[in-house]
Amino acid sequence: MSIMKPLIEKLTLSENTSFVARTYRTPNFEVPWHQHNEYELILILEGEGTAFVGDHIGDFSPGDIFFLAPNLPHTFQKAGNVITSAVVIQFSDDTVGSDLINLPEGAYIKNLLLAATQGLKIIGHCREKMAGIIRDLENQQRFARIISLFQCLNMMAESKEYLALSSQAPDTVYSLQQEEIDLILQYTNRNFRNKISLREVSMVVNMSIPAFCKYFRRSTKKTYVDYLNEIRIGHACKLLKDTNKSVIEICFESGFNTLPNFNKQFLKYKSIPPSTFRKMTKHPLVGISADDDYRILSEQ
Repeated sequence: MSIMKPLIEKLTLSENTSFVARTYRTPNFEVPWHQHNEYELILILEGEGTAFVGDHIGDFSPGDIFFLAPNLPHTFQKAGNVITSAVVIQFSDDTVGSDLINLPEGAYIKNLLLAATQGLKIIGHCREKMAGIIRDLENQQRFARIISLFQCLNMMAESKEYLALSSQAPDTVYSLQQEEIDLILQYTNRNFRNKISLREVSMVVNMSIPAFCKYFRRSTKKTYVDYLNEIRIGHACKLLKDTNKSVIEICFESGFNTLPNFNKQFLKYKSIPPSTFRKMTKHPLVGISADDDYRILSEQ
């Protein structure tokens, strides 16, 4: 099998701009597993699905904002046939300016850029304030664009209202093989509700089972089984939040064969049982009593 280089996305600029700010909508939003040499600030406008950032797997939905450092592989896979769109801002180190961030006043921006090597998801009031600035930035001209970009960087750095996503910072030359990884992601997203054997998924990329397992773990720093369970638990979380289906229904609709295994995996990835997760997300202001905890845990 030939070795595929990672998909490297190139920054395309007009003669009057130093960085990119534009809206991408289905089908242009759907980009395979890729990386690039620029920082990327992403505001999700429409649609929902699964965000893959380094070795992180999580959800995305309208209003979410992500900030990614250069060379951090990522892709956003939409859920089903929904329309997805996002404002995407890409800028290089030159835009920020090493001389500027090395000034005493720029130290906190430098720390933000370092944190972004793991990929950041912006939360809280910072996300709300930034959303309007990012939407407007696409249509701004001249130095107003620079001011708005630095406003966003300043907000993130000052507030520190963000979550680090990937457990590892990227290498300058990443080891992932773009075509194979993208095929695996797509196959898993389409089929995770059903039983998936290692034999089936390894055949998707024409590898033996041992070669596939070694390749996947080397590339993503996790086993395929762990990855598959993360996808299934993420889907279960959506159903727990957005539907009134029973836990056992959600268990089977998420691809698990038994309730005990579902409860075990949910506890492993979320640190709480499914019933507790539902209560916390549907009624976040309602406390959970010790009796509730005992009853829920005894169900496991």
